[in-house]
Amino acid sequence: MDRYASLSPGDPVPPSPPTDLQRVFIGKEGLRAGWGLLIFVVLFVASIACVSVILHAVHPAGAESKPVSEIPAAPWMLFHYAANCLILPLITWVMSKIERRPNSVYGLGDTGKVRRFLAGLVWGIACLSLLILILFKSGFLVFEGRALFGAAMLRYGAYWFLNFLMVGLFEEYSSRGYVLYTLARGLTVLYRRAFPPRNSATLGFWSAAVVISLLFGLVHSGNTGESPLGLLAASLVSMVFCLSLWRTGSLWWAIGFHGAWDWSQSFLYGVADSGVTAQHRLLATHPVGNPILSGGATGPEGSIFVLAILALIFIIIMLTLRRNPVTPAPENSPTS
Repeated sequence: MDRYASLSPGDPVPPSPPTDLQRVFIGKEGLRAGWGLLIFVVLFVASIACVSVILHAVHPAGAESKPVSEIPAAPWMLFHYAANCLILPLITWVMSKIERRPNSVYGLGDTGKVRRFLAGLVWGIACLSLLILILFKSGFLVFEGRALFGAAMLRYGAYWFLNFLMVGLFEEYSSRGYVLYTLARGLTVLYRRAFPPRNSATLGFWSAAVVISLLFGLVHSGNTGESPLGLLAASLVSMVFCLSLWRTGSLWWAIGFHGAWDWSQSFLYGVADSGVTAQHRLLATHPVGNPILSGGATGPEGSIFVLAILALIFIIIMLTLRRNPVTPAPENSPTS
């Protein structure tokens, strides 16, 4: 029988059922998570490649991808991160339009973003300073003195502060923005078939967080001077940042903390950050003793003491960040 035969002239026409091809790309929650991740990665890689081409034309040495032990304080570094920080939100916005979701669900939508960002800055400096104090008092870190004075101190302090804020924004938004949300959404759909909806959303988020954190640690393995303990610390700090996202629904606390932590290491205290140091740092220091205790060439993140600091950061998040979780569940997604 014709599916429209029983309709009165004024009745709305029911939508046609999706075709087999449409079902491949579209699910009940809209564009399937796997296809969304694939499109995002393609756009991201293509955009980064374009930035590299432009950077190579402007400053050939700055486009080299080989590992370095020292980051130069050069204008092309700011251009590199500024371009990436502009491209990444643009790609995320494009994906939000494709998927018909509000752009705010990917981590930057927060009415209290300034407050959370500033709190992250303060805690980032405080926690790194505590780690440095432990290493210093234990005799595993030696301060040789100041390396910058006067105008140079202010100039390079501002330069590295801006640089590491962009590093924090780029690394947080690229790993724990659209990618984490979409992976969690896809895993939530799978878990929903076996668990109640309430549990499936939680399992989806934290399963995605584990995958992202392992990849985040693996990315740092290309750094000169990185160590197994440093890679573990990178993965664990990623989980800690995922916790801040889970508690607040936004990345702003993590962005502030990430930027301030890196700035304190690289400029303020002049120690290595994941095996890499920065030119024109305020203080001159060097590690002493067993690398497992001192961090060695990796820096403080390679010291066993960093595990205690990460535990402290976990407690700080639980005590200071009000529960307002991100929910990567399909009920917040458009339906087909």
